[in-house]
Amino acid sequence: MSEQGSFHLKPVSFDDLPGWKADSPTPLWAAMADCRNYLRSVKPYKAGRLGLTAQDLLPLLDAAEGFQPSGADDARDFFERETRPFLIMPDGGKQGLVTAFYEPEVAVSDRPDQEYRHPFYRRPLDLVDVDEANRPADLDPSYAFALKTDQGLRPYPDRREIDQGWLEGRGLEIAWARSKVDVFFAHVQGAARLRYPDGRLRRITYAAKAGHPFSGIGRLLIDLGEIPEAEISMQSIRAWLAAHPERVDEILWHNRSYIFFREADVDDLSRGPIAAAKVPLIAGRSLAVDRNIHTFGFPFFIHARGLTHMDGGQDFARTMLALDTGSAILGPARGDIFTGSGDEAGDLAGAVRNAADFYILIPKQAAERFV
Repeated sequence: MSEQGSFHLKPVSFDDLPGWKADSPTPLWAAMADCRNYLRSVKPYKAGRLGLTAQDLLPLLDAAEGFQPSGADDARDFFERETRPFLIMPDGGKQGLVTAFYEPEVAVSDRPDQEYRHPFYRRPLDLVDVDEANRPADLDPSYAFALKTDQGLRPYPDRREIDQGWLEGRGLEIAWARSKVDVFFAHVQGAARLRYPDGRLRRITYAAKAGHPFSGIGRLLIDLGEIPEAEISMQSIRAWLAAHPERVDEILWHNRSYIFFREADVDDLSRGPIAAAKVPLIAGRSLAVDRNIHTFGFPFFIHARGLTHMDGGQDFARTMLALDTGSAILGPARGDIFTGSGDEAGDLAGAVRNAADFYILIPKQAAERFV
């Protein structure tokens, strides 16, 4: 058993993975090819604290490039030949947690009017990256972005200040939406498809954030006694906001984090947005992880007992690739499942909050370091 800070990796066999023999990992081949092309032609992914590197991953991706599975059995046999599974065991006996995210589709306009009033913004020029070389002593270590001023770096204005006009007049608007709540949830998801009145469809995806930590409004509504914890979901939050328009700002401003976007064409509607791993997401097979711990591109097997609405009443048990990250995705056994694009995907995603077991599938040569 290998210890890595706040968690352990426990070697297991594929027979120990609940639901493994019923899974069909074949959809992963397209994403593995994308990851291989990025690593071979652009640059390696940053290694997480676990210590797995792009060089550890490439032998698996190269093997996948030369092998096309004929079906589910063939795909599982490939992973059994090329990888070794490890159960991720957080210290203290805590179980893992999965939630889900999706790509919303939002009705927008090229120009503001009385109906379309709420902007999606591009990254401002005065928002700069922060690292240890330029971080002021009084700036919280968690801040990766800050406001550049003549007097030095300071925290960027938060959601409330931006909503109240901080960025107006700079020409940063990508489009305007009807609903501030739609804009907020696109921020939470980190991407959106924009549907214009003339039928055009464009994509926006994460470009940067103001820097403030993410604070979930679901937890706030639970703590305020507005929604019982057992009933919290994206759907119940949206319903509450629709029923209390006079309190929308109060609740949304609790999450000071603010996301900026960049535009992208929709080349293939069957594929998701470009994620943090710089490859398109695949619905139901892409996982957002804590990038401070894990390295993009590695396969995971996720088993979530009781998460049944995504697999026809069966417990969720799928092989996935770590392709994205998120402000709320913190910890070794914490993941966010990408469910796809549009309202149906949103319905799937909004009802996911389940305990889960996380298994990481490590290429065999690298796996020797963790036994």
